[in-house]
Amino acid sequence: MTRIVLVDDHALVRAGVRAELEDAFSIVGEAGSVAEAVTIIAREKPDVVVCDVHLPDGTAATVIAGCVERGVNSVFLALSVSDAAEDVIEVIRAGARGYITKATDGAGLIDAVTRVSEGDAVFSPRLAGFVLDAFATELPESSADPELDRLTNREQEVMRLLARGYAYKEIARRLTISIKTVESHAGAVLRKLQLSNRNELTRWAADRRIL
Repeated sequence: MTRIVLVDDHALVRAGVRAELEDAFSIVGEAGSVAEAVTIIAREKPDVVVCDVHLPDGTAATVIAGCVERGVNSVFLALSVSDAAEDVIEVIRAGARGYITKATDGAGLIDAVTRVSEGDAVFSPRLAGFVLDAFATELPESSADPELDRLTNREQEVMRLLARGYAYKEIARRLTISIKTVESHAGAVLRKLQLSNRNELTRWAADRRIL
């Protein structure tokens, strides 16, 4: 069962989110601040973190940065009352895989958690427009990417699945190769791109819109 940590500074909100999710997922921790969240996430290493954007001592982006520093590869889904473009873009730049508002119903929340855990990016149409507009302005004029060209075709396949959050076992099954071969390709990808971990790879791929 997918393991979840909930992060929100309002206990009543956490209780409501827990009530919606606990039958479908395993809730392994809750936090109400950045410091508490990073500690719990680093300890529990959940599959997905459902995180409020604005916290008393920082933001969801701060939580993500703290977890990246500790080598945690959890997937982040932002859940917020805010649908402001600047909030959406900041959290996605930090590495979140999705952003939904607290107006989302229970079924929508369960679907969003399921989809990000499977490697999808999840946004409402309005919020997706913010993200596409933001990254479109940063695309290079040329489609050639010398960094991407360093990778073989197979390494590019592995890279995309790694960046989407798939486990080695899942990648091996999808590509019909052994887990050891996946591990070898993953090491080559990180080495050639000069990246340290999967979170950095996800941000690298997101910046190039190749997820």
